[in-house]
Amino acid sequence: MDWSPILISMKTAGLSIVVTFFLGILAAWLVVSLKQEALKMVLDGILTLPLVLPPTVAGFFLLYLFGVKRPLGQFFLEYFSVKIAFSWGATVIAAVTMSFPLMYRSARGAFEQVDENLVQAARTLGMGEWTIFWKILMANAVPGIVSGGVLAFARGLGEFGATAMIAGNIAGKTRTLPMAVYSEVAAGNMDSAYQYVAVIVVIAFLSVIAMNRAAAGNARRG
Repeated sequence: MDWSPILISMKTAGLSIVVTFFLGILAAWLVVSLKQEALKMVLDGILTLPLVLPPTVAGFFLLYLFGVKRPLGQFFLEYFSVKIAFSWGATVIAAVTMSFPLMYRSARGAFEQVDENLVQAARTLGMGEWTIFWKILMANAVPGIVSGGVLAFARGLGEFGATAMIAGNIAGKTRTLPMAVYSEVAAGNMDSAYQYVAVIVVIAFLSVIAMNRAAAGNARRG
């Protein structure tokens, strides 16, 4: 069995969850803090859109942005000599795009479950918004945020459609585990496909256990 898809997938999922984790928490905090409901709905719709779009459509938009002759892709190529499309970095971008809504929705739900009276009491005591974020919101939302992080990691690890569009299926470079399963089945190498599937199933199962533990911690906290 070629181990490169496993290594590529783990590197991709590892880096993407770092980006997604912090961006998702920040976006959730900003949206929850908004007072205008109309603006909140619009932003929520935009941030959640990759979750409801077909992955290939999301990948199409990414390819449109990061293609060699497209705005962002041309910018990176001309000024940094970095080609985004069909590179390993493209697998990370695809994973971040598709897993971000899960992290954002989980973090937002966790923040909204925090008792508003705690936040108001903290403001009455003169605490700043940044202090309230860390000592009130984050402290009470940790189980939900952890659960969202695990789910986002698993989603990034299993990303296929958007990755195929913007990163392709280049062996040893952009071929992730889902792409490897597809390639092996297409080539009729079912034994190799079984092995890759087994790896994905084990990781997915461990992710479910981690989410259940986080949910149990949230219930005990409640």
